[in-house]
Amino acid sequence: MYSLPLGLSFDEIGYFCGMQSELTALNGDVKNILRLELPTDPRWVDLAAISLQDILTDHAYCEQKAAASCMSLIQQYPDKTLLVTELAPIVTEEWGHFRMVLAELQNRGLTLGKQRKDLYVNALLPFQLKGGSVEDRLLDKLLFCALIEARSCERFKRLSEGLADEHMRRFYRKFMESEAGHYTLFIRLADQYLGKEKTRLRWREWLQHEARVMQGLDLRGDRIH
Repeated sequence: MYSLPLGLSFDEIGYFCGMQSELTALNGDVKNILRLELPTDPRWVDLAAISLQDILTDHAYCEQKAAASCMSLIQQYPDKTLLVTELAPIVTEEWGHFRMVLAELQNRGLTLGKQRKDLYVNALLPFQLKGGSVEDRLLDKLLFCALIEARSCERFKRLSEGLADEHMRRFYRKFMESEAGHYTLFIRLADQYLGKEKTRLRWREWLQHEARVMQGLDLRGDRIH
């Protein structure tokens, strides 16, 4: 049986036990829920709203990369049955999300633009262990994925609350809920394979690094991250 993810409120515990149908906890303080050290500047939503084609294009490629990351983990750790079992459906879900974003672009008469360099992810990557034990490298890969999902969840929450277009607010509310589930899944897998204490210590280091990365990036409305 899984242990519960780190830092959950009682509302969240109810959600993960199947007693809630929505992520009501995310209506509160995102920092307390996702543990992100640095919240997104509220002005980001206004910048994103200027060109929905740009933000939807970047979002589409983020979903592609999320599916590819899960596939890569499965390929690297085929002996870890729980990981394979839990991530296999996420591959399908993430690709389904790509199709949803693509459909939204097409419904608006827009086309999928070119993939852009992901400065956020590229700044996170060097923090990932390259040496050490197999277990330590697995932990970092899981927490790397958890962190990206957490930041995506926070950004989708911003869009679901700040966009003027009601349809787009509902659109991003669905993605927010999904990303929160993915974030907690990666944390649970880390807990399962590496233990809660070790996971907690390294997760704090990742959160601190991510805050430094966020501080060093320009505020851009054409990127999810």
